[in-house]
Amino acid sequence: MPRTLWTRNFTIITLGTVISAIGGVAMSFALSFVVFDNTGSTLLMGIFSAASLLPHTLIPVLVAPYLDNFRRKPVIVGLDYLNGGIYLLMGIYLLSHDFQMGIYLAFSLVVNTAGAVYQLAYSSLYPNLIPEGFAQKGYTVSGMLYPTVIMVMTPVASVLYAAFGLPVICMGEGGLLLLAATVETQIRVEETVSWGGRFSFRDYLADFREGFHYLRREKGLLRIYTYMPLTQGLSSGTGNLVTAYFRTTPGLDMTMYAFFTTVEFIGRTLGGLVHYRVTIPPRKRFSLAYLVYQTYSVMDALLLWTPYPLMLANRALCGFLGINSATLRESSVQSYLPDNMRAKVNAVFNALMSLSSLVFSLGVGALGEIMDYRWAMTALNLIIIGVCWFIMWRGREAVKEVYNRPV
Repeated sequence: MPRTLWTRNFTIITLGTVISAIGGVAMSFALSFVVFDNTGSTLLMGIFSAASLLPHTLIPVLVAPYLDNFRRKPVIVGLDYLNGGIYLLMGIYLLSHDFQMGIYLAFSLVVNTAGAVYQLAYSSLYPNLIPEGFAQKGYTVSGMLYPTVIMVMTPVASVLYAAFGLPVICMGEGGLLLLAATVETQIRVEETVSWGGRFSFRDYLADFREGFHYLRREKGLLRIYTYMPLTQGLSSGTGNLVTAYFRTTPGLDMTMYAFFTTVEFIGRTLGGLVHYRVTIPPRKRFSLAYLVYQTYSVMDALLLWTPYPLMLANRALCGFLGINSATLRESSVQSYLPDNMRAKVNAVFNALMSLSSLVFSLGVGALGEIMDYRWAMTALNLIIIGVCWFIMWRGREAVKEVYNRPV
């Protein structure tokens, strides 16, 4: 058994993730502003966000049986190369064309369709690249990557967006994805190939049904997979309200928003460092996660009512707590799932997360057109506090079977 987390495969997948995340963070930042800057509408922001999420609601469920029975590494590498080429072409196109909502929507649908398959293949292969006994540390590292990259890249992205616009950022992301794919070709892992090595529609349907039967039997997973999409969907929807609030409130601007998000991810990074060093006793894992869920919602409810310095403190605390709950959930759930079920169950989870984000993006975007951003944030988060109690706390014994296990 390896005596370190940092084996060849884990190092390579971490490096590849960092490379692609650098451009992804810059793209995400730029897209969060480009639609609102050109339309001034939170509803259109919501529509764009919903369109971006649409492929994630169906594609993962359809491809999951294939990914549970064939090799995932070629899918990961191939899709990184494909998306890299698409981003480069889009960047070149944008150099000579002005904003057109239809073009942006089409681009988003294409890259997110590929991204939906990539995300599922990645999350299914990733546990196999973590040495046995290092799940908590491995998922802590995974959870810290994006916070660390965001902490560094968000201010850089704000400068690049203001100075050069979206085309340069888009081409930069394309180049970084091609580099990440090249790095990921060096992963060496044995993967199971079923169905006699050939695709069978009959086996596909049988495997598809088996995944749903498994999930239906697992009461703890069902509760986790019901609550998490709701809270994630809310976060996606209210994120647009926060962006609009910073764009429309005197005394706030894009640079302050960039620093605002950076502070949250500094908190996440610090929380990740603590979680990497401190092993949470199995019997306390659920209780800690539940406390974080409720605290996060309270802090979100209060967020826009406070002056900017308190906003920064709010986000730093939420970042610190959030990385711990995310790591607890991922390490618990992914180690709990059998390898031949992981892609199918993750696909259902990803689809629910995306569907919830799609609905909330549209609903909260429409709400932002008729309601004060602050009141909308507060009301929605108070509802989620009650939902968390109803789903997670009332079903805590079943959920503890997933959370309170050595990993």
